[in-house]
Amino acid sequence: MRDTGADRPAYVLLSYDQEAEFNCEDDYEETWALCADAEGLFADPRPPERRTYELLGCAPEGDLEAAVTRARDEGSAPLGFLVLEILYAKGERVHEWYLEDVRVLGDGPCARDLSLRDITVEGAESVHDASGYPQRPSLSPGFRLLGAEGERRGTCKDLAHIREERPEPLEPEVRLLGCSPRGALLHALNSEEEDLGHAKLLRLDAHGRTIQSAVEGELTEWIPSARGGGMVDLTLEPWSERPPTAAEEVWEIWDRGRPTEPNLWAACSSEGREFWLGTALAHHDQDRPDEPSGGTCHLDGRHVTDEPGFLCAMGEAVNGPGGYFGRNYAALNDCLAGRWGAARPFTLVWHHAHVARACLGVTPRADYRPLTFEEVLALFAK
Repeated sequence: MRDTGADRPAYVLLSYDQEAEFNCEDDYEETWALCADAEGLFADPRPPERRTYELLGCAPEGDLEAAVTRARDEGSAPLGFLVLEILYAKGERVHEWYLEDVRVLGDGPCARDLSLRDITVEGAESVHDASGYPQRPSLSPGFRLLGAEGERRGTCKDLAHIREERPEPLEPEVRLLGCSPRGALLHALNSEEEDLGHAKLLRLDAHGRTIQSAVEGELTEWIPSARGGGMVDLTLEPWSERPPTAAEEVWEIWDRGRPTEPNLWAACSSEGREFWLGTALAHHDQDRPDEPSGGTCHLDGRHVTDEPGFLCAMGEAVNGPGGYFGRNYAALNDCLAGRWGAARPFTLVWHHAHVARACLGVTPRADYRPLTFEEVLALFAK
């Protein structure tokens, strides 16, 4: 929490009507309050929840077969990253589903085919896959099992999730301090209404301009603020994701407005650089036309020590300080198609490329390995 001073609001609270926004109505937002500070706002994402699954009718191979044997002796055994390729009736791949940090807990005979095994595993659904729990298509032979590099780990007929009753974790509330209420919120407070409504909190810079959306939720309580002057402290119960703790370092830099100097992102942690990409996207001018094709962009590679750093540098190479040109490799691929600042063909000059060559793709996050320098070049070539 930081004290921004009584004359300097750090946040603005807006009314939020999701249905009106969906219907593109003009008045779905109203300014409800300017707030000096927020307490309990930042929260890093929880690690993926570990769940227990059964690989039904499994014919294990390779590392999976070795882990099953070891689990029989030791009670459980690590396996690592597991890919389940979902197959159509004739064996063609439909989709992939991923489990991270997998551990084999045990196995037993398959009731439908005694030549196969039912294998119990525990793992976390990959944060890099948003496809949800895999559904086996009608007439499908099941799943092909692979490792992180495509090595074969066998097959299974079906997958079952063993449901476990676990209490939902409690989310702490956000306290908005030193708020000056207005509009419908002021009327609701004066009328002592219990239902204060849905609200959206935005972070402001030193000039009172929006940096980025912070959180959305339900206003549940209020008390007079110790900061006086008719101010109140509000309690907001979030129902959207909170900004990570790394957001604070990014917002401090953007507090003076969109950066005018390059490489300010370089002082941020890897998590801060990742958040920077979302902030840059929020400030990207969608109506700005691409530079004419045939131009040259210069990428300053001195600070490209990780994947987010490369994407920050790429954004600035194309669109200047604080610029955006993709927040992941899929988005970068989309940006290369045009309408994001540069029209192909253009020349990219990568200065100090030896830094990225030494650093990219060598620090895995969980079982996910970012692209290496050579793989990034292959992406550009493609």
